[in-house]
Amino acid sequence: MTYTAAALLGVAGALAVDLVVLRTRLVRRVVFWATYPIVIVFQLLSNGILTGRDIVVYDPAAIVGWRIAYAPVEDLFFGFAMVLLTLSVWVWLGRRGVQREPRAGEGSALLRRLGEKMGRRKSIDM
Repeated sequence: MTYTAAALLGVAGALAVDLVVLRTRLVRRVVFWATYPIVIVFQLLSNGILTGRDIVVYDPAAIVGWRIAYAPVEDLFFGFAMVLLTLSVWVWLGRRGVQREPRAGEGSALLRRLGEKMGRRKSIDM
């Protein structure tokens, strides 16, 4: 199997998990697509360093041949599949209450509790 076929199968599998299996439907959200370019920038940076310095070398017969920042275009597909699968599982687990404390969106409550503890210390120290 070529790297191209494996990368495309990875994308198809990650999409199936997101849309059908876990039904998190992240790829249908604007916030996913609005933030994904951040991932791409750092992926291209790291891939460019690794492949540009010949730390990672690809067999030309296993890839399409298109390169972006020295890395084969298949790396973008593979990276997309990894990120989507990871986020889908994370959201799915979060919906099931796997991590109950602190809850998503309760960052301010956590800071409030820390502030209260700090306030108590000040009153004790005085």
